[in-house]
Amino acid sequence: MIKRKLGQRGPDVSAIGFGCMGLNYHRGPAMERGDAIALLRAAHDRGVTFFDTAEAYGPFTNEDLVGEALAPIRDQVVIATKFGFRDGRPEVGLDSRPERIRVVVEEALRRLRTDRIDIFYQHRVDPAVPIEEVAGTVKDLICAGKVLHFGLSEAGVEAIRRAHAVQPVTVLQSEYSLWWRNPEREILPVVEELGIGFVPYSPLGRGFLSGKMDENTSFEGGNDHRKTNPRLSAENRKANQPVVDAVEAIAARRNATAAQVAIAWLMARKPWIVPIPGTTKLPRLEENIAAADIAFTPEELAEIDAVFSGIEIHGDRYSGTSAARVTR
Repeated sequence: MIKRKLGQRGPDVSAIGFGCMGLNYHRGPAMERGDAIALLRAAHDRGVTFFDTAEAYGPFTNEDLVGEALAPIRDQVVIATKFGFRDGRPEVGLDSRPERIRVVVEEALRRLRTDRIDIFYQHRVDPAVPIEEVAGTVKDLICAGKVLHFGLSEAGVEAIRRAHAVQPVTVLQSEYSLWWRNPEREILPVVEELGIGFVPYSPLGRGFLSGKMDENTSFEGGNDHRKTNPRLSAENRKANQPVVDAVEAIAARRNATAAQVAIAWLMARKPWIVPIPGTTKLPRLEENIAAADIAFTPEELAEIDAVFSGIEIHGDRYSGTSAARVTR
C-alpha cells in the first residue's frame, strides 16, 4: 500500500490505517482473541502499518490484544494509543493529570509489549487540567524516549494551538466522514497551518455509510454503543437513507463499494489525512484497503460536494456526556 506522512513531523504510515477498537469494544460481541490477532496480522500482510488503540478500549484489553498481535513485527508498524480517562474508564470521568499520564504510559508500554509509543494521544481534552500541563508532561515522555509523537483527539482550535506552543502536536484525531464534515470549518485549516496530520475515526459513519445497515438492523450485545447513538436510531437511519443512496450511486459509477467511496473521499481531501476504518471481518478489511486505489478528480469531488450539500443529516453524532467531551 502507498504511504502517507502524518503532517510535517509525523511518521510515514500506510495510507489507510486500522482502528482496533471494535475488535473487542463498543461493537457488539468481542472477537475470539486468536481470530483478532490473525486479522491484525492479515492487515499488516496486506500493507497496513498504522494501528490505533487506547487504554479505554476494554478497558486495557484492546492494548494487550494489539500488543500481542504486533509484537513479532513491532519495528514495521506504527502504534497509536491514548490516555485521558480516570482509571481508563470513560464512564468514570476524565483524568489528564500529569501523574496519571505517567502511570498510563508505563502500563501501555507493558501491555503493548514495546519500549516506545509511536503516537500518544490525549483521548479527550480535560478542562480540569491546563492543556499546557498535558503537553509538557508528554514532552517529558518524548525526551525520555518513551513516546515519539504527541497527539490530540477531538480537541478544539484553542486547545490545539495552546498545546502546540508547548510541545508540537504531530497528529489530531477526530471524527470526519461524508456525514460529519464539521472539521472542515475550523479544524482542518488550523492543522494544515500548523503542519499537523489528521486521522479521521469512524470514516464509515460507524458502519452506516457502507450501505450494509438500514432501519431494520439490530445491534447485538450490550457492548455495542451504536444502540444509544442518536444518529443511528432506527428513525434516523431511515431518515438518513438518502446519504447511503448518494454514496452508492457514486460507487456504482466507479465500480466500487460504498465503503470504498467513503474512505477514498477522505483520502482525497488532503495528502496528510489517514483514515482508520475498523472491522472484524477479513473481506471487509480487504474491501477497505482497496479504497487506496481509488482517486477522485477535482471535478468529481466538486460533484460529491454538490450532491451532499442538498442532503440533510438527521440526529446528533453523540449524546449526553460524550457530546460534551468533544471539540473543547
